[in-house]
Amino acid sequence: MNQKIITIDGPSGSGKGTIAAIVAKNLGWRVLDSGALYRLTGLQARNQNADFDDVHILGEIAGHLQVEFMDGKILLEKHDVTDAIRSETAGNDASRVAAVAQVRAALLDWQQRFATSQGLVADGRDMGTVIFPQAALKIFLTASAEERARRRYKQLKEKGMPVILTSLVEEIRERDERDMNRSEAPLRAADDALMIDSSALTIDEVVEQILAQAREHCDLPL
Repeated sequence: MNQKIITIDGPSGSGKGTIAAIVAKNLGWRVLDSGALYRLTGLQARNQNADFDDVHILGEIAGHLQVEFMDGKILLEKHDVTDAIRSETAGNDASRVAAVAQVRAALLDWQQRFATSQGLVADGRDMGTVIFPQAALKIFLTASAEERARRRYKQLKEKGMPVILTSLVEEIRERDERDMNRSEAPLRAADDALMIDSSALTIDEVVEQILAQAREHCDLPL
């Protein structure tokens, strides 16, 4: 068991990224947004007009990503793609490439190297089951498809993007189905994960629950 690793897994739109970033900031630990790596792989594949059915090409793309995380920005080959990887297209592409064994193998070592003595909060879909099974605290964060769609709808509208709520609900359900039934590292809660349904909870309430568990499981001061 590694006392300084917390994993937060869950479906798209459950708030994993936001919660992980706040928890990491509270603890003074690093944060790993694993979903960004798959979104970057999908974006690069689309930029290169790659065949999404060619698993070897997708694996090559994942293994040669030129990525920098700087001051809240994500650079792909020196270009700022922070907003580009958060589009619905990028999300769906990420779900497709994440099902490819060659992609997951290429990104495995990259993700595991994020764990240092500083401490790490890692969010994704297989952080607690595949990437960091030795984590001291594993969280599985979820919410209803309708609530996740409403959150995503609000985000996209604030960015001025055209979006239809009913379409978002359907896309989220389809993505859940694909993620849960893929052969490689399917979305599921680790056997020893703490389940948190955030449908009716505020961000602060979820963060406080996780920090309370961290104090217990990660040998942190009260």
